[in-house]
Amino acid sequence: MKLSKLSIFKIFIILVISPLIFNFPKTNAAEEIKITYSIFSRTIKVNSLKTFVQEGKSTKQLKRILKATGSPDKEIRKVLNKDFEVPITIASKLVYSEIGNVFLTRLSSIIHPPRATDERTGLLALRASVIQGIKIGNGKINLVNFFEGYPTKTVILDVSALSKVMNKVESISELLTFFSNSPLEKIKTN
Repeated sequence: MKLSKLSIFKIFIILVISPLIFNFPKTNAAEEIKITYSIFSRTIKVNSLKTFVQEGKSTKQLKRILKATGSPDKEIRKVLNKDFEVPITIASKLVYSEIGNVFLTRLSSIIHPPRATDERTGLLALRASVIQGIKIGNGKINLVNFFEGYPTKTVILDVSALSKVMNKVESISELLTFFSNSPLEKIKTN
């Protein structure tokens, strides 16, 4: 079937003008992480965090925040750059499973969009971030890819909520072991 020049012109006009008329929202990626603790907050640019992880260079503000952690820069870079290889199909099954919903709902009190007033909004943003982060990392995800994949311009990281969770969990390694072994094996067999 041949298309006439007029038909091609009409299709071209529709494709060019439709975003202007219908105002399709642009898909955003996180540009900054706002770390909040009680009434205090600091903002880190995701690009500066990425530069720090890749090259070891940090901005003055990032240096101050990293210094407050009390950990050496090398150790922080190692944690931020730790890759987890997860096939996107398994990650998708995990984030939509019951245990994934529980985990992401709890995590949404720590990491969430700026004006999220409900857990569901945070849960959806986290799901998108995991899937997009794996896509960015070509089948692997790390914390920088996770933040790069977050669907809002700003990500809130609530240190008070994180402290509460950390007090309940004996160690991060136990948590990672639990979530990386048990549910993944169950999902792989389904």
